[in-house]
Amino acid sequence: MRRRDVLTAAISAAALPLCAGAEKLVAPITRAVRRVRPGEAGWPGAAEWQRLRQAVGRNLIEVHPLFAACPADPKGAACHDVLQHIRNPFYIGDQAAGTQVSGWLDAWTPAASAYAVKARNAADVAAAVNFARDHNLRLVVKGGGHSYQGTSNAPDSLLIWTRDMHTVTLHDAFVPQGCEGKVAPQPAVTAESGAMWIDLYNAVTGKAGRYVQGGGCTTVGVAGLIQSGGFGSFSKGFGTAASSLLEAEIVTADGAVRIANACTNPDLFWALKGGGGGSWGVVTKLTLKTHDLPQNFGGAAGKIQAHSDDAFRKLIAQFVRFYASALFNPHWGEQAAFGADNRLKISMVCQGLTRAEAKAVWQPFFDWVNAAPKDYSVVDKLRAGAGDSRHWWDVIGNDSMNRDTRSGAPEDHGWCQGDQDQVGAFLHGYDSLWLPASLLQPAQQQRFVDALFAASRYKEVGLHFNKGLAGAPAPAIAAAKDTATNPAVTDAFVLAIIADGEGPAYPDMPGAAVKESTARKDAQMIDLATAELRKIAPNAGSYVSESNYFNARWQQAFWGQNYAKLRAVKETYDPGGLFFVHHGVGSENWSADGFTKT
Repeated sequence: MRRRDVLTAAISAAALPLCAGAEKLVAPITRAVRRVRPGEAGWPGAAEWQRLRQAVGRNLIEVHPLFAACPADPKGAACHDVLQHIRNPFYIGDQAAGTQVSGWLDAWTPAASAYAVKARNAADVAAAVNFARDHNLRLVVKGGGHSYQGTSNAPDSLLIWTRDMHTVTLHDAFVPQGCEGKVAPQPAVTAESGAMWIDLYNAVTGKAGRYVQGGGCTTVGVAGLIQSGGFGSFSKGFGTAASSLLEAEIVTADGAVRIANACTNPDLFWALKGGGGGSWGVVTKLTLKTHDLPQNFGGAAGKIQAHSDDAFRKLIAQFVRFYASALFNPHWGEQAAFGADNRLKISMVCQGLTRAEAKAVWQPFFDWVNAAPKDYSVVDKLRAGAGDSRHWWDVIGNDSMNRDTRSGAPEDHGWCQGDQDQVGAFLHGYDSLWLPASLLQPAQQQRFVDALFAASRYKEVGLHFNKGLAGAPAPAIAAAKDTATNPAVTDAFVLAIIADGEGPAYPDMPGAAVKESTARKDAQMIDLATAELRKIAPNAGSYVSESNYFNARWQQAFWGQNYAKLRAVKETYDPGGLFFVHHGVGSENWSADGFTKT
């Protein structure tokens, strides 16, 4: 950046109001009835767009679909380039029109915004927010672009794109603004909202030898995960990512840059901790507390094939008993999947155990399986272990990580091989349920086993143990209760996820064609499997970031008793509804596309 641009940005930022409370709104916010689209009366003219371009240091760009070059020249260099990199999540995130999911059957299709502001700082964000509000535009915010619900894209919109804001700063003794003398200093990390979790893990764990609670997928954006609640592999030990939030900088609908923490704008701070991304404003910076790093991270893995339905029932029952007695604690997280092919796939992780301790935990279960060769075959070696936690997210020399090999890409940017199938996936269906820990009680286990077996007849059921907090330490439970996330998460031992789809199927992508009849059958099987689990958890909540697009009771499922308070916060900071996302707080006041007040 040229020195003149730096000075301009600094001067603009200094001129912005940094407000202490919502009562200091800089201007009344009008309540629009209908937002405008290109070509309609009220759509900004060229001169107005040029003024915005100048205000944001010429970082206003036109946005084109990912495969825009392919219909006219499918063998051309531009089309070849996107095809070559479309399975690289870093590449997708680096495109203004990029979405990490290529769509959802009957739900949404990726669509490019009309323009995007490539924000460099809060001043750029404020300029874009004011422009969208004053011109009655549909506004979209994107950092990592990982939304399964499609909330980080919309046609005919203005996109605020925070990808270029990715600075990470470590603190030895952080105190939130306005909390001096009230809160003890503590180690922390500050990240701009365009940072990905790999950026924080490299800085906090790889270099500083500490731990920050974040997401399991390294290319997820920091801001989006925090606002959704945020689960990672080790959440059973450290709680949600939202629980670690100490302070946020956010541009609200009036264009003001606000600080939100426990002492300043505490209602907004609470809403940001799990109240859903894209509803409250544009987060530009977050500060999270860091934790002492366990000496070891590790896990267990393998696949077991049952030779009959009866043997599979017994395997499910044995695993449930084993989990309840040996794994239901802060050490263990991640997944076990039960398939319609009578296979159990284990992909668990642990923290705070030595290699010998991790192996000893699993040996009884492995012995039980190996003692019944007529009933079971091990189709992928059963194993458990642990190693130095500081190298958990290393990319070079790590067989479990895929490196971003593009020219100029940072050497420490990589993603887990286990996440590869998600890159660009087209979803046929998706659902999730928090299952209560009461199902692990001996008298209730058989109900759980029967429901799990019945559900697996339709579709594979993934049990994500790290996405339910029952079994976590008391401080982690208490911290989660102080967030906007559905309180049901603290009583749930697992998030059951039932989902499926296919490889990338972006609009105009050569060779991509969704067979709708097959996809609809798949979606039906997901619904039937979910219905079996609902029989034992009829009022189960659901994780907002990993949930059913068509959930009719989303307010209760995502936020439970917290929803009424979230609506009040929304009315305080965004009474005009400038910030809209599908099934976000206040979205019931708008049409499905977010353009018309209902």
